[in-house]
Amino acid sequence: MNPASGFYYVVVSVRVVYFPPTPTQVHYLQEILMNIKRIAAALIAATALTGVVQAQQFFRIGTGGTAGTYYPIGGMIANAVSQPGKIVATAQATNGSLANVNGVAGGSMESGFSQSDVATWAQKGTGIFEGKPNIPELRLIANLYPETVHVVVKKGSGIKSIADLKGKRVALDEPGSGTLVNARLILAAYGVKETDIRPEYIKPNQAGDKMKDGALDAFFFVGGSPAGAISELASSGAGIELLPIDGPQAQGLRMASPFFAPDSVPANTYKDVPAVNTLSVGAQWVTSARADNETVYQIVKALYSPAAQRALAAGHAKGKLITLQNAVMGAGIPFHPGAERFYREAGVLK
Repeated sequence: MNPASGFYYVVVSVRVVYFPPTPTQVHYLQEILMNIKRIAAALIAATALTGVVQAQQFFRIGTGGTAGTYYPIGGMIANAVSQPGKIVATAQATNGSLANVNGVAGGSMESGFSQSDVATWAQKGTGIFEGKPNIPELRLIANLYPETVHVVVKKGSGIKSIADLKGKRVALDEPGSGTLVNARLILAAYGVKETDIRPEYIKPNQAGDKMKDGALDAFFFVGGSPAGAISELASSGAGIELLPIDGPQAQGLRMASPFFAPDSVPANTYKDVPAVNTLSVGAQWVTSARADNETVYQIVKALYSPAAQRALAAGHAKGKLITLQNAVMGAGIPFHPGAERFYREAGVLK
């Protein structure tokens, strides 16, 4: 007892005795440890496998200017092929075909839209890529729809032919666009040099604004019809006219550049604009040979699913043309292996 506190202390002596395990106990302990190791290894493997399967793949789609056709079509396709938890596709505004094939080559985007002529030139090192570094690894995901050549002038301007553009203020689209490439070919077919016009290198929406203000006489646009910027322009102010591209000049263009095809813009596609004959090139979705085969396969499979096809057909006039049958038409470059696998399974590619 502690007199100061009034508490009693009891001291207990404890002796620990160690009994070594028997051989049977050692065996059971070793079995338990081995089972723990097996379970841990299985959990690690399962986690790694689940991570591979469930890791989201981001797939950027380079499109074009926001006032053109590539951008809205790209947005619809991105929505159609995205698969929550697996694939996230996004549409990005760009300068167009040339910028997209270069972006795919440089890795700043996984895929992009391109005119068929630009894609073929880029992959083979011909046309505008002759004498320049080409992109041999460029691969085709799908042919989408025909892109119509529009040459827009203000209604009542007196400009009736491509040849009449001499001396006029003409927008040819931005550097990096397929429209600029085609505009130069078309002008040349009519004997008009770039130095014969007063060129501007701006997008169709900017060109439309300048035309409204009387600061521009004409502009080129290559894309699916109806195009938003042109529809808006046709519905405001004095209206518009479309110049024809036909006759011997169009025939000569098609002979020299087989990617051009005869086309027409039906009457009233744009407000009060009569039917006009023109040319078109294919809009194509391209990627790199480096793109993951399974990812591309799943994207193409989703694109041609019944739900995606209904959404595309309802969302845009050109969406109706993005079909499985059209997907393999006009291929000027090799298909990506993932896309090719799907098309062979679907029976549209032999």
